[in-house]
Amino acid sequence: MIHFNKNTQGGYTIIEMMVAVSVFLVVLMYGMVALLNSNMLQIRSKDAHSMMDNLSFIMEEISRDLRTGYDYHCIDDNNTSASSPHSCSFGRGISFMPSSDIETERWAYNINGGVLMKSIDGGNSFYPLTSSDISIHEASGFSVLGAEPPPSKGQPLARVFLEGTINSRGGVTTFSLQTTVSQRLLDTPPIIDIGDDGGENE
Repeated sequence: MIHFNKNTQGGYTIIEMMVAVSVFLVVLMYGMVALLNSNMLQIRSKDAHSMMDNLSFIMEEISRDLRTGYDYHCIDDNNTSASSPHSCSFGRGISFMPSSDIETERWAYNINGGVLMKSIDGGNSFYPLTSSDISIHEASGFSVLGAEPPPSKGQPLARVFLEGTINSRGGVTTFSLQTTVSQRLLDTPPIIDIGDDGGENE
């Protein structure tokens, strides 16, 4: 009588291999999607953080210039040229005299076309402070209190409010910054020269 030995070694069938490969590909796909999303969020966070650092530096520069400057002029619809001391609750810009004694031209900040700009020649020319990736919204602006000379009440006070979006590679990030600055130089009344008493010297 002839006996045949059965092969007891097991193996995967082609269907099992296809199922295993399919499961592996699905897991790999979800892993790659999660990795790409994480990388995109990191890029977005890095770009937004860099832009926010730049905006914070700009706000510090504005605060320093206004704090050490004087003779605030708010630029709004009622005072477009800022030719006289003027307070306002909302304006598109502000001009002032810088602290340096050698400066004879007024400095100014304004918002034009979604860009924050600065002038150091009396408003004749402006250069941008924010990059093209930053868009300043229409709600942003300046307000000034106590700009009029004495006997107006209160020390001159300026408020800067910036609101907008940062367009980075990772998407769009909104921001909102605000600072309030008081003029460091005391707003004292002008000195009136009354001259001599009209007497004759002996």
